[in-house]
Amino acid sequence: MGALSGYWLLDPEVIEDPYPFYGALLREAPVYRVPGAQVYLVAPWALVHEVLRNDQDYSANLTGILVTGEGGAPELFDLRQFGGTVDAIANADEPSHSVHRRLVMPQVHARRVAALEEEVRDWARAGVARLCAAGQGDCVGELANPIPVQVMARLVGLPLDDVERLLGWAFAGGDILAGTTTVARMLEIGAATAELSAYLRGHFAAALERCYEPPGTLAEELALGVRDGLVTEQEAIGILVVLVGAAGESTSSLVGSAIRLLAQDAALQQRLRQQPALIDAFVEEVVRLESPFRGHYRVVLNDTSLGGVELPTDSRVLLLWAAANRDPAVFADPDALDIARADIGEHLGFGYGIHFCIGARVARMEARIILEELLGQTREFSIDTGSPLRHVPSIFVRRLTTLNLQLTA
Repeated sequence: MGALSGYWLLDPEVIEDPYPFYGALLREAPVYRVPGAQVYLVAPWALVHEVLRNDQDYSANLTGILVTGEGGAPELFDLRQFGGTVDAIANADEPSHSVHRRLVMPQVHARRVAALEEEVRDWARAGVARLCAAGQGDCVGELANPIPVQVMARLVGLPLDDVERLLGWAFAGGDILAGTTTVARMLEIGAATAELSAYLRGHFAAALERCYEPPGTLAEELALGVRDGLVTEQEAIGILVVLVGAAGESTSSLVGSAIRLLAQDAALQQRLRQQPALIDAFVEEVVRLESPFRGHYRVVLNDTSLGGVELPTDSRVLLLWAAANRDPAVFADPDALDIARADIGEHLGFGYGIHFCIGARVARMEARIILEELLGQTREFSIDTGSPLRHVPSIFVRRLTTLNLQLTA
């Protein structure tokens, strides 16, 4: 397992810039037990894959997470205090996972996503135009935060007027996994999650009454699943809760990171303006280099070993996508942004295998269109040096709090 001197998981500097820590994990402690908790960080690409391929010894159910204890040290928080495990979509095991995925997939397939592009472009065009007119502004608040939630609302069948509330609930859901959250804050988040569940239950009740065929939204798709006995109403609500949180956190993180990297590289900006077909590869490299979700938990079902480390039953492993995506055993010059790298598709930024992110196609589309509009409406943009760059204090998500730009149209 190995000792890791000089790094503390919850150190604000480590959270803001985790990559030296991840590098040390890869070199010195590939499977590292968090001091004081039965939680093991898994950094290497090969070991992460080993866990993902083994559903006999590892469960995706979210039953416990790291929080900040009274003394400031990380400790394991039992999520069953919230009334049970989280076992929807990404956190579900088979056979439930396949059922959930089959119900959601029709609303995120290529044709459905393509049909959303025009409206997404309208939103992006208007947001960029406002930034350009002012010559400056926060692209996180204008683009990265609202647009993914608007898309999610369209897919689920929720009112666009509720985007601000949905965004607040989505970010509160991300706080559950932040690791920096205290037990007292967890109770507040539990109340917010209950509010979101009640809100979604009200909208889902209307979908149950309609039960359209063919369904036009995710809520209607899940309503048919309830009618046909594939899932319970409670399971359907759980799926929607997970999707609301994932849409707000992950795509906002991706878009913010992509704009930040371009704002810091005028030559790359110009290259993508001249060759917009390269934007897709750029987005993929951003997902690798600045993984929107830094990792996900697994529960150890049986005493087992990983990388020579014994893992006891009911311990947790935190699979660090963000560390595996910079593993030099897989990626040449892993800390460099290289949109021409041959192994770009090997990253784990969207997960892997049966749990590959079901919304990846949507996220890629949103990021591409926002970048196309930002590059197309500007001659250059750069980071406002008067506004420091900070990410949310989370070991789970890589999301900028703000990103103030100077823009020249």
